[in-house]
Amino acid sequence: MDLSSSAIDKVLICSLTPYFLEKGSVWFEENLKQILQARKTQSFFQDNTLFLEKDQKIYLYQLLRKIDEMGYEKVLEISEPGEFSQRGGILDIFPINLNYAVRLEFSGNTIENIEKLSLEVKDEKLAKEILKKKLKSQKLFSDLKGLKPGDYLVHLDHGIGKFKELTHLFRHGEISEYYVLEYGEGDKLYVPIGLERKLSRYIGFVEPKISRLGSLGWQRTKKRIKEEAEKFAKELLEIYAKREISNRPSYLIDSEIEKIVAGSFVFEETPDQIQALKDIEKDLSKEEPMDRIVCGDVGFGKTEIALRTMVKAVVSGYQTAMICPTTILAHQHYQNFKERLKKLPIRIALLSRLQNKKMQKEIINKLKEGEIDIIIGTHRLLSEDVHFKNLGLLVIDDEQRFGVKQKEKFKKIRANLDVLSLSATPIPRTLYLALSSLKSISLIQTPPVGRLPVKTFILPFSPKIIKEAIEKELKRNGQVYYLHNRVETIKEVKKFLEDMFEKPPVFAIAHGKLKEKELVKVMEDFQNKKFDV
Repeated sequence: MDLSSSAIDKVLICSLTPYFLEKGSVWFEENLKQILQARKTQSFFQDNTLFLEKDQKIYLYQLLRKIDEMGYEKVLEISEPGEFSQRGGILDIFPINLNYAVRLEFSGNTIENIEKLSLEVKDEKLAKEILKKKLKSQKLFSDLKGLKPGDYLVHLDHGIGKFKELTHLFRHGEISEYYVLEYGEGDKLYVPIGLERKLSRYIGFVEPKISRLGSLGWQRTKKRIKEEAEKFAKELLEIYAKREISNRPSYLIDSEIEKIVAGSFVFEETPDQIQALKDIEKDLSKEEPMDRIVCGDVGFGKTEIALRTMVKAVVSGYQTAMICPTTILAHQHYQNFKERLKKLPIRIALLSRLQNKKMQKEIINKLKEGEIDIIIGTHRLLSEDVHFKNLGLLVIDDEQRFGVKQKEKFKKIRANLDVLSLSATPIPRTLYLALSSLKSISLIQTPPVGRLPVKTFILPFSPKIIKEAIEKELKRNGQVYYLHNRVETIKEVKKFLEDMFEKPPVFAIAHGKLKEKELVKVMEDFQNKKFDV
């Protein structure tokens, strides 16, 4: 980054605190003398401000630690207030109390030069709002309750380390408490209580690589992620901008096939289902593409709405795809749809990675040639080799279980694609889009006729109660899920349950470590009532 500069002889640096974030740069200029006076007597100003002058002697490592404690974020290259970077004896910092960044050059333990950089704040009000949100989010995401030695923590400036212990150190004439983090090559980092906003738990499915203190690896990772996020944000903006000006012919009004599908529904539609169908019909009668989310509890009839919408798309001349987060769910939808549409001239298929390569290739070719009307699948539908002849409607089931990139991929391929998302618990981003009118929303809050509310009982562990509950459910020709929290001991639990009964019901085991084909088979057999528990 090319930053022109001009020499200055002193600089005031203030902490990221709510008090200072309320003040403008003019306030700091007007009150500089009072601030410097207060630094002599008031602990708040002693702890939360730095006043540095040319030729001042100060250890660079102490200055870096102090800046870190003041809430500044270490980055590879500074770009906005609240950031600092260090390369050898050069320290660049963008104080929150100034409209410009500064560079401090050290010679040994002496500040040799202080320079004002050309990097400036263009909109001070906006910059302060961003800093407030950053401060708030740092506090929000720093959840260190129940922290145990060995837990992985992410430090905003230094990367991933292992929590070792809480310890007390004597410093500045008083004893303070610190989090001790272990890093690569035996390095340790002491984070004072009060700076928890810089720490957050590591959340991931694999063991993380421990960072090294002082290396640039973590800063490069943050920079890369920030650049990727900005790039993706621009892509999203482009997608939504294109959709705003895109159009397609309106869908056909109720056809004979649609009436047959509606007539084959064995239940009575709820008022909310009827309203959701009207909302979708209204969307599809317009020329601009639909982007609607249907929210409703499990068993409230979202799938029926999806089926009828997909049939409407097929009748209107489009191919339609339903993407599901799991193979089991995809199989269930496929079997259900296949049964409902078996007497109609609608071609339906299933695509998942559990199918052999030959079958997958055959289905993909048929999709490309337009020989399949409805395709139901898993993430396999997102693969680069999957192409459609005339995809018009995408249905996303359990939309909260897909990432943003996955959900937006189809829209990127075809700007005027109609999208229907189904969810019991929409993620905050989806809700925000709905509230921002970028998505439409339909709520299904009325349960089907005859459906009783779910009752939850919290009781002490009792074999007698467990046995009675299972027997009661089986007597009404129901089935039972018994959830256990450890795969390693699940077989022992199965035997424990079987031993309760003189003539035990039929038990089966399902867990995430089974091969996917085995898991699908168990769940299909359970759905077909080959197992009781």
